[in-house]
Amino acid sequence: MSSDLVTRVESACTQLVEGGEAVTFAAVAMHAGVAKATLYRRPELRAVVEEHRRGDREAHSLSGIVVEIDLLRQGLEVVAAKVRRHEEELRALRRQVSKQK
Repeated sequence: MSSDLVTRVESACTQLVEGGEAVTFAAVAMHAGVAKATLYRRPELRAVVEEHRRGDREAHSLSGIVVEIDLLRQGLEVVAAKVRRHEEELRALRRQVSKQK
């Protein structure tokens, strides 16, 4: 579900850029069929929208690099949290299996 949602948001951003329209949270939400609040709340989705909003206008400036690093850090934190959760689930499953033997 999460991967599908990211794909839908990326597709919506691409459509807006190719159509010469402004990439706004409202426009992306409408094109992707999700609530604006979802785009703001989910760091990976917000990062996708922010990246397309920024485009190339700040790509090589110091502030652009700082923003990009922050977005990458947020995305990495989301992935790390998922990995930790999966590791905990695996440990719990392994304990269950070892008790059944």
